[in-house]
Amino acid sequence: MLRKGSELQRGDREVLLDLDYGGEAQTTDSYGSLHNGSYIPPRFLSAAAADEYTEGDDDPIHVHCNTRSSQPLPQLGNYFRDGRTKIDFVLVWEIRSRRKRRGKGKVTGEEGEAVPTEESSRSERRKAQLAQWREKFVQNLESVGLLMEKEETANEKKTIHFLKISAPWDVLVCYAEELCVRAPLQAQPNLDLNTSARVLSRLCIPNVMMESVPKRPLDYYTCAFRKSKMNRFLGCDDHENYFTNTQRHRIVYEILARTVYGKRKRAEVGVDRLVNEGVYTAAFPLHEGPFQLPKFEIRPDELNQRQILYHYWARWWKWSKYQPLDHIREYFGEKIALYFAWLGFYTAWLLPAAVVGTLVFVSGVMSMGTNTPAKEVCNSGASYLMCPLCNTCKAWNMSDICAMAKVGYLFDHPGTVLFSVFMSFWAVTFLEYWKRKMATLAHHWDCMDFHEEEERPRPEFAAMAPTMEANPVTGVKEPYFPEKTRLSRMFTGSMVIIMMLCVVMIFLVTVVMCRGIISVMMFHTGSPVLRTEAGTIANISSSIVNLGLILLMGRVYTALAEQLTKWEMHRTQTQYDNAFIMKVFIFQFVNFYSSPFYVAFFKGRFVGYPTNYGTLFGMRNEDCGPGGCLIELAEQLFIIMVGKQIINNIQEFIIPKVKAWQQKRTLAKVLGGKASQEPRRWEEDYQLVECEGLFEEYLEMVLQFGFITIFVAAFPLAPLFALLNNWVEIRLDAHKFVCEYRRPVAERAQNIGVWFNILEALSHLSVIANAFLIAFTSDFLPRLLYQYKFDNDLNGYVNFTLAYAPLNYTEYPMCRYKAFRDNNGNYSLFYWELLAVRLGFIIAFEHVVFFVLRAIDWIVPDVPESLELKIKRERYLAKQALAENQEALLVSRGRGAAPATPGTSSPGSDASFGVMS
Repeated sequence: MLRKGSELQRGDREVLLDLDYGGEAQTTDSYGSLHNGSYIPPRFLSAAAADEYTEGDDDPIHVHCNTRSSQPLPQLGNYFRDGRTKIDFVLVWEIRSRRKRRGKGKVTGEEGEAVPTEESSRSERRKAQLAQWREKFVQNLESVGLLMEKEETANEKKTIHFLKISAPWDVLVCYAEELCVRAPLQAQPNLDLNTSARVLSRLCIPNVMMESVPKRPLDYYTCAFRKSKMNRFLGCDDHENYFTNTQRHRIVYEILARTVYGKRKRAEVGVDRLVNEGVYTAAFPLHEGPFQLPKFEIRPDELNQRQILYHYWARWWKWSKYQPLDHIREYFGEKIALYFAWLGFYTAWLLPAAVVGTLVFVSGVMSMGTNTPAKEVCNSGASYLMCPLCNTCKAWNMSDICAMAKVGYLFDHPGTVLFSVFMSFWAVTFLEYWKRKMATLAHHWDCMDFHEEEERPRPEFAAMAPTMEANPVTGVKEPYFPEKTRLSRMFTGSMVIIMMLCVVMIFLVTVVMCRGIISVMMFHTGSPVLRTEAGTIANISSSIVNLGLILLMGRVYTALAEQLTKWEMHRTQTQYDNAFIMKVFIFQFVNFYSSPFYVAFFKGRFVGYPTNYGTLFGMRNEDCGPGGCLIELAEQLFIIMVGKQIINNIQEFIIPKVKAWQQKRTLAKVLGGKASQEPRRWEEDYQLVECEGLFEEYLEMVLQFGFITIFVAAFPLAPLFALLNNWVEIRLDAHKFVCEYRRPVAERAQNIGVWFNILEALSHLSVIANAFLIAFTSDFLPRLLYQYKFDNDLNGYVNFTLAYAPLNYTEYPMCRYKAFRDNNGNYSLFYWELLAVRLGFIIAFEHVVFFVLRAIDWIVPDVPESLELKIKRERYLAKQALAENQEALLVSRGRGAAPATPGTSSPGSDASFGVMS
């Protein structure tokens, strides 16, 4: 079955890249899509028709491999029946077994014979096409040299087929070189990835977060794999364990993704498109056994990788321990490991932010009694008669809001200003140090020089592209979509995005009007308590309504963005992902942050004054509540941010379990009486939920990052709530990947992709937003200017901030309202002085912070010095291992030709190795 040597290298590429290859695995039948009216051999139609009557093995696929004997060998883990051949991948498909039914889908002819209708004929043709594609795909996999073994689980209604796939040594070696798999040259001490562990060790402080995890993968100096230099790599004699399971999965998936199953000119290539077409219902590598710990006593080093991850990482009481990142990378690949590394790094950096924010909040509570303006409000009695807050409301006394004036100080005191400055530095410093961490991990995991190869077209793109054009890089013809048409579609899609953003604005106006109506209703109740707390009740209730609308619109738009991105016809998966991420993030940014932005920067700015109030749809524009706009902003942030986190965590906990229950229930019906027997690994994994990727996880964390940086001046407890959420989030995500998801194909990555650019944009936006928040929303600068000009103890400040109603306001003559205006409603000189101070503060704040940030960027290198030394050492070892022929060539030029050593390739072929290393 396995072809050797030159035959392997010559034949498998032809099979993968060109269906017209004439190897023995190819058949002479014409293949193609039903849409082009191509011929389907009668044997496939007869096989499809036979499905109407059979209940067992009704799939016309022929796998030339070990067949089930009457006395099968016991199943020994993830192996074929022989107990020696590793299972690298599993393909699953289901076939329904139909029994004879009269009068359904049939038309009786003149002689009483059942004549297939057009609908049933079309169904038979479709089934025949799927069976044809499946057989062709398997034949081509056999031609490449993959080993296969088939298992079945059946009842009277359905048969589930499991095709186990294994790559033998020669195939692994061939594709490892093509995929530039990293090969070990020399072992080195394991890298200590935790900065806190090193700091605590130097301070001789016990580290409760440290835990010894068994079977930690060894660290090596590595270079690109070369078959001709096999004897230079460590462990090359152990063919069984030389390649890790994730490397084997990646190689087999690469073969599956390249193999054709129909006509090459129709881009009928790859297992992903076969799954989309319904040929297979699932394709996945297997987990390394069960995650549950055995009931009997067992040594830690005897646990499988999945059990280690579950026991030392995914369980809830491991929240205080370091994440075993090397084990995560070994099991799930670099892309998923980088997500958990970033999430853990972000959570660790939240700890100082949460501590400082909590201290700022506590200091506000402790100093609340020393707040002179609040004392003046509480002791004012009937001194300050305030103008009505609505057209049908009555005047009220300033002393009525004594409690709110005290509470408002918690969110608007000098400490919150300093905290916002601290968080501006924190955000950018966090990203600078993450770049260092990311570079260290990328080198440690052999992804430093990784660049995505020329990507294949997406399966959906290949199926829908109208024409074929030569790829300018590979020269191979592949599906093509005109760039001009794509740009026009992207422009149309952007118009749809703008329309959806307008819908968000409409909902925002609706929430604002709802808040105003609730406030008026509270005032009309006549209750002193409800009148005093009307603004707070209205703000909290409208925030809850706003949260519901945000979550609803987020679901709707995510589905819409997915359809728009598909319609735009992006060629590669990376282009598709980036376009989808940007669409969803832009919408979710406006969706989540529009209401806080309105409260922070627009509410209370267009109220006007008595006799000249601003209106919107006949209603007076909103003014800030008794405690100021910052306390309302804090209420909104708490409800939206914390409410979203709670709802998301509940969904992440419940939804995978419900999906897994449905999948298990479906398979249990097929197993029937066999359910009492111990299920096999591929059956257990098929019951799990398909991994949905990391998009939702990153989006949730990035939105949280925006909440704790952009509006932190109003809500110093935001980092604390984020920290508590992330402790839960890490364990929830870990449990999902280890226990509830099918094992994803390991993907390589050297960074977190476009999400880092979004985080950088948010960190810079937070500096500007906090500057405007302090300058225009907080009372920090008005108090500071008053202290400078009039009284250092803020005596008389409340009276100074209240203006008298114009003389022509006859309803409540001489009532007061909060503004820096004269008796005619014109702005006072202090207002213009304060405006100059505010603008000067914004410019100074922004320039100072960005200057310090640039200095940090310059001082802190992206690649640590110790890492640069390791990189140089690794390159030196790679040259020593791979560049021997170059040295021989130099010697031969000086002393004459020297005989080539056995097992080495030509000098010309090795010349490129030194460059690549």
